[in-house]
Formats: sequence, structure tokens, C-alpha cells
Amino acid sequence: MKKLLGQTALYGLTTVIIRLFPFVINPIITRTFGPSAYSPYADFYSVAGVIAVLLTHGMETTFFRFALDEKDDRKLISTSFFSVFAVTLVYLILTLIYRQPLANAFKTPDQVDLLAILTITLALDAFCAMPFVMLRKNERPLKYAGIRITNGVINFLLVIFFIIVLPKYPNGIFGLKYSSEFGIGYVFVANLVASAITFLMLSKELFIARIKYFCWELWKKMIKYSWPITIAGLAGIINETFDRQFLKFLLPEEIGRHELGVYGGVAKVVTFVILFRQAYALGIEPFFFSNSKKENAKEMYVKLMDIFIAVNCIIVLFLSVNLDWIVRLYINNPEYYEGVGILPILFFASLFLGIYLNLSIWYKLTDRTIVGAYISGIGVLITIIINFYFIPRYGYWASTWATIASYFAMMVISYIWGHYRYPVAYNVYKNSLVILVTMIVSLAYYQYLKENIWLGNVIFLFLATILLKSEGLIPAKILDKIGLKK
Repeated sequence: MKKLLGQTALYGLTTVIIRLFPFVINPIITRTFGPSAYSPYADFYSVAGVIAVLLTHGMETTFFRFALDEKDDRKLISTSFFSVFAVTLVYLILTLIYRQPLANAFKTPDQVDLLAILTITLALDAFCAMPFVMLRKNERPLKYAGIRITNGVINFLLVIFFIIVLPKYPNGIFGLKYSSEFGIGYVFVANLVASAITFLMLSKELFIARIKYFCWELWKKMIKYSWPITIAGLAGIINETFDRQFLKFLLPEEIGRHELGVYGGVAKVVTFVILFRQAYALGIEPFFFSNSKKENAKEMYVKLMDIFIAVNCIIVLFLSVNLDWIVRLYINNPEYYEGVGILPILFFASLFLGIYLNLSIWYKLTDRTIVGAYISGIGVLITIIINFYFIPRYGYWASTWATIASYFAMMVISYIWGHYRYPVAYNVYKNSLVILVTMIVSLAYYQYLKENIWLGNVIFLFLATILLKSEGLIPAKILDKIGLKK
């Protein structure tokens, strides 16, 4: 457990740092570009997630599962790497050849250059996916962290250069001149350069794989395991980001562009909640597999679920009682403020998704990954129905309610199904009470008391202390000092 917490802390710190770079730069982007100008960024990157899932097609999770039984590391590494490499290469070639028809189909005929840049960026990221998995498998978190952070630093600095520095030099600098017409495209270029440098930094890991070690029989087994994960991943991305496409296609062009920009810009604040979930997931997935055969495995899963929910609720509470000033400081553009009300709902949607991801371990451990596809498919159906019928009337509010309804349904179905197939004695009543109290306090405070920041933070500190103490996350010495001995 100590080793897990140490690696999770390092992966978590890395995830927080690399996420903070684009997160910190987003206020500059939203201040520079209004919702309509920002919309291509939200638009293209909502599709990027779907492409990324298809390119890696579940090989990251599959790699860790097969590493339990496969003794020949060279065969496992080479088979998984070349599977991703082949799919990505085909995608890269076809997309670049047919980039204009694709841009036309997505109602962005004048943004074909952005499509090409994004295509190459996603290909480079996919080529790097398995090398990063190798670093995690070989327990080399420092190198993993160094490369990831370098990517974030380069991306951050380039965006600063293109958006803030370059426009101050009308005659150009370093042979480059700022083009207002290209605008948000500079963010795409920054991502491309950062991904290219990351690709070069992973060159050693990239060449570990050898085509002679590729095994067709192993690949068939891995694909059988991974394709349901891919379907589940696609469904998850559709639930998480594809509502931007519904806004674009179901609303009149100008209105759709504005709503897409507002929704995409405001939803970035949810990154505060997502950061913890992603950091947790990076460290926890290898742990789940490697400890699955221990006698106390299920007890550890219960404890980890309790901690996950408690920490998430603390984060949501803090954001909710401070949301008014956080949004104004972070987004820094009144054109986006109309959408702030959706954030408390999206916070809890993210929490439900995190719980579902914890629960999903039962079908991964029992090799029933198809279940993930079924559950996620139900979530997608809910998302599509709500978005399709209600976006024309309610805009991004329909997308918001579709998100929380979808994740809540997936969470409940996974728990009930898993209870019969791989029973784990989760503390359902306790955790439900924690979530319910957090939800009531957060929503009520934001609706009626948001101007009273001091009161909100007093409530937050009181509830956070209770949650941390109940999960044993406050050191005994601190409890003694504040008079809260166990």
C-alpha cells in the first residue's frame, strides 16, 4: 500500500502539473478569444478524444492485464506497440489525404489546416502511448514524470509566446508574424510542437519494440480483451465531450458556435475535479491487477473507494463555496459568465464518473470487459436522447443534465451488476450520505449564499475535517493539536 501511495503521489503530482499548464493558460485564451472564436478549439478537441481512444484501442489496460501471465516481455511489448502503430499510421495517411472532405463533413470547411495539425498531433501522441505504458510497467515514474512535465512546459511556453508575446511585435520576431486570422490555431501549433518533442524524448522506448517479436496469437487474445474496452472508452468520450458536436449540429450556426464556446470554456473549470481522478487512475489501475489475487484485495478496494469519494467531495465542496470568485478570476471574460451555473452539476457528474471507474475493476478482473461496453453504451444512449431532444430548446443546459444523468446511470448499473458477479462490500450507505450532504450543501450554498465567502469556507473546513478524520487522512499529531483525538 505504501508503494502504491508513493507512485500514485508521483503520478498524481505529474498529472496535476501537466494539466495545470493548459489550465492556467485557458484564462488567457478566453480573454483573447470570445466564445465564437474559441469554439474551433472546443469543437476539434471534443472529437480528438474519440480518435485517441480508437488509435490506442484499449491496449494500455490490456497490456497490464496480460503482463500478469505473459512471461516474455519482448513479445508483449512488441505486439501491443505495433498494434497501436499500425492503426495510427493508417489513420494518419487517410485523414491527411481526405482532410478537406472531412472538414466539410464536420461543418468546418475553412479550418482544414487546423484539422491537419490536430491529425499529426494525435498520431504522435498515439505513437507515444505504449512507451509511456512501458515506463509505468517498469516502475520508472521519474522518467515518466520528466517527459510529461517537459511536454506541458513546452506547450505552455509556446502558447504564451504565440498569444501574448508575438502580437506585441507588428514586424515579427524570430521570422514569425502574428496573424489574427489564424488566431486560435496557434494553440494547435503549440500542441503539435510539444507532442513532436515528446516523441523524440521517448525514442529509446520506441525502439524497444521489434517486429520480429510481434505475435499474432497473442495479438488475437489481446484484441479480444481490448475491443470491449475500446467501445467503453468511446462511449465514455462521447458522454464527456461529444455534446459539443450536438450543440454545433442541432442549433443555428451562430447560436451553436456561441453556445459551444461558452460551454467549452466554462467546462474547463471542472478540471479541478478531473485532476484528482486522473492522477488516482494512473496509479490505481496497475495496483488493482497486481494485487487482485491477495486475500485482502477486496478490503483494499473498499478502503480506496471510501478515500476516493471523500477527497472528491472535499474538492467539490471547496469549488462550490468559492465558485463565484474562482470563475471570475479564471475565465476573465464576461462573455462566458452566463454558463457558470452549470458547473456544480458538472462537478457531481465527474464524481459519479470517478466512482464508476472504480467500480469497473470487477469486469476487468473477471475478463468480462464486454460489460463495460454494454454499460457505457447505455450511458451513450441516455446522452444522445437527452441532447437530441432538448438541446434545440435548452442549449448547453441540456448537455449538462445529459452528462450527469448518463454517469449516474452507469455508476448504478455497474454497482448492481458487479454486486452479483464480483461482490465487494462497499460502504454504500455511508458514501451515499457523504455525497448527498455534499450535494445539498454545494447546490444550496451556490444558489443562495455564494456572496458570503467566509461562511462558505467555514462550512467547507468543518465538513472537510469530518471527512478527512473519518478516513484516517489526518495525522494523529495534528488531531492531538486541534483536540480531535481518535
